[in-house]
Amino acid sequence: MKIVLINPPHTAIGSRVPDDHLPPLGLLTIGGPLIDAGHDLRLVDAEFGPMPLEKVVSDALDGFPDFVLIGHSGSTSAHPTALLIAEMIKQREPATIVIYGGVFPTYHWRDILAATDVFDFIVRGEGEATVVALVEALEMHQPAASVAGIAFRDDLRRPFATQPAMTIADLDAYRVGWELIDLSRYSYWGGKRAVVMQFSRGCPHLCNYCGQRGFWTRWRHRDPKRFAHEIAWLHREHGVELINLADENPTVSKKAWRAFLDALIAENVPVLIVGSTRADDIVRDADILHLYRKAGVIRWLLGMENTDEQTLQLIRKGGSTSSDREAIRLLRKHGILSMATWVAGFEDEGFRDLWRGFRQLIAYDPDQIQALYVTPHRWTPFFRIARDRKVIQKDARLWDYKHQVLQMTRLKPWMLFFSVKLIELAVQSRPKALARILLHPDPEQRHSMRWYTKMGRRVWFREVWGFLARDGRVKDGPTLAEFWGAPQDAEEESMTVARPPRRPAEAAAAISPGA
Repeated sequence: MKIVLINPPHTAIGSRVPDDHLPPLGLLTIGGPLIDAGHDLRLVDAEFGPMPLEKVVSDALDGFPDFVLIGHSGSTSAHPTALLIAEMIKQREPATIVIYGGVFPTYHWRDILAATDVFDFIVRGEGEATVVALVEALEMHQPAASVAGIAFRDDLRRPFATQPAMTIADLDAYRVGWELIDLSRYSYWGGKRAVVMQFSRGCPHLCNYCGQRGFWTRWRHRDPKRFAHEIAWLHREHGVELINLADENPTVSKKAWRAFLDALIAENVPVLIVGSTRADDIVRDADILHLYRKAGVIRWLLGMENTDEQTLQLIRKGGSTSSDREAIRLLRKHGILSMATWVAGFEDEGFRDLWRGFRQLIAYDPDQIQALYVTPHRWTPFFRIARDRKVIQKDARLWDYKHQVLQMTRLKPWMLFFSVKLIELAVQSRPKALARILLHPDPEQRHSMRWYTKMGRRVWFREVWGFLARDGRVKDGPTLAEFWGAPQDAEEESMTVARPPRRPAEAAAAISPGA
């Protein structure tokens, strides 16, 4: 079958300002299994340019594909654009089957299918096995209802979902379709050839605002040696210089992560690694952080989210301010950059709260900061906590963590916005930070910090301009529950847990007389 994958152009500022682009890992991960199943695949990556939607649709329909698959990593904020693309495809070629996947459609399938008929099927949860099974069923004229993990309209045009699919127990059972892209077009970190990869999926922690944990259902990891070998292959065969880990928390298992570090060091390839993890894992791994750096880890984003202990308890972060500070200190000691995420709006903050947060950030002394705004997702427990708060941003394209979406009663939107912008500016411009950017003895670190500062400066001014002149807000908006619908935290886990297969030795032990 002829299949086209579409990566829609994203409207988020962070996607538009940098000159670098990263490949769409989610589409590549379903592309590999579809190719291996014998299908003819193409990828239209509309992030380049970005491509006008007319061009996206024209390129996608070239050759009259049987299926068009649409998905984006920025699932919620990309949905309006994905919807427009699907509408245009159906207007031109009504018989083309459009399949939609991602985090947002996984949970909002009822609303999407009730509101429009341009999506024929929605894949819920992990797509590698599900989409292959769906395409095969349709190709063989079998009922779609036999495929687990999908949603569609039944014979009476009502939204209907099959039983949840099983999680993929062996992440090495499906390969990434690297052949779908020209790797020379993708870069990050100031022009370094780069790709996005996953060592693991999911997270065992229970942060109640996280929109990713339930999507993956449970934490699993790839075979450490195979993963290291794939990185080495990408470097040797395609010149890849940097790996951006898309994991929520790759360091959950110290044993597995140590095995990966050892394997990558043994491969002896000069590849840099950036990603995100938890501060308490860094503190736990104090004795092996030298291996992190030796393997190529250059920066960790630490999902601290806030610097207030009460707020951390509210969102069930599970960490502490002391471990956050210690993690930053340990990373710097071992030559690894730290990026602290700081989220405004979990509670109804005032100027005094923001001032306290700023002073704590200064005390943390991170190398970089990423200031965000709370963006509740309907399928998370935090949505239930915030369900009665007013929405000030009704454009779903701006629900990207970089725009205010919820009302604050003690601060007008402009007060919160400029407070956050001043905090970013002050933290990044403090003397210690400037000294590291200008005088750091490690040339790789200097390059990293200067690139991030240059990019951040451009984004900062674009965000100010957007707030003042482009981004519309409403004064008396609906409540969060009125805008998105009733809470869905009871459906947070999108798949059914599949246990990994037992190794032969384990199976033998299980049936031995002494077991």
